Amino acid sequence: MKIPSRIQPLVEDGLIDEVIRPLMSGKEASVYVVRCGEEIRCAKVYKEAAKRSFKQAVLYQEGRKVRNSRRGRAMEKGSRYGRAQQEEAWQNAEVDALYRLAAAGVRVPQPYGCFEGVLLMELVTDDDGGVAPRLNDVAMSAEQAREDHAVMMEYVKLMLCAGLVHGDLSEFNVLVDTWGPVIIDLPQAVDAAANNNARAMLERDVNNMRQYYGQYAPELLDTQYAAEMWNLFEAGELTPDSVLTGQVAPAEGPADVDSVVEEIRAVLKEQQERLRRLQEMRQEDQ
Repeated sequence: MKIPSRIQPLVEDGLIDEVIRPLMSGKEASVYVVRCGEEIRCAKVYKEAAKRSFKQAVLYQEGRKVRNSRRGRAMEKGSRYGRAQQEEAWQNAEVDALYRLAAAGVRVPQPYGCFEGVLLMELVTDDDGGVAPRLNDVAMSAEQAREDHAVMMEYVKLMLCAGLVHGDLSEFNVLVDTWGPVIIDLPQAVDAAANNNARAMLERDVNNMRQYYGQYAPELLDTQYAAEMWNLFEAGELTPDSVLTGQVAPAEGPADVDSVVEEIRAVLKEQQERLRRLQEMRQEDQ
């Protein structure tokens, strides 16, 4: 097939020998099956910000640390240089997350590096060497659903112990090979301690998994792993060895609903103000 223009520099540099076929095209990237020497891998080509349809990316980038102060200031101002640095940071976030999670014991594709907006990584395959199916394409027994759900909750716990929340976890971002689930698509992974949206994202991730596996094993629909994990994390008691039950003790005393609502309103107001300032800076830069 014709070599995509974004992959051409990697072919010229000898990092990729052949582009075999397109694999998929999503909201943030297009993925191709490629040959590197004798190994078959995949190349994830990130879309430019203007063409990327990932909604509310700024919510995911909150709390990400930038070591270089000049880069950080430029990213805050939204200048042309800053936008380029923001794109590079978005792409490198996935590489960093893949290495961190693999070290923490989470099954993710092995990365081989990000070059000019193209991430080279392991191609997860099935028994026949074909591309492993996504979770949403897999049917299973109740027993298998309970087993795989437990594995996924363990992975989410290990991610949280490593300080990360996936942020977009669903049956479409999990592959299934012979040995079970493999988590993919991590450029939006958030810092659990520094991002104000981390708890809500963790709950959404866990609940997506609960709903999917719960269609095969309905008893899973009554579990509360997100609240259990976050309570332990917030108390500084969550460890890789923590044994989860999926249940949480009821809160003592009446819930302070008004305080919760006010806190949510404050966060939304702060986010709207941040977006307004960012838009003004970009207009000034133009």
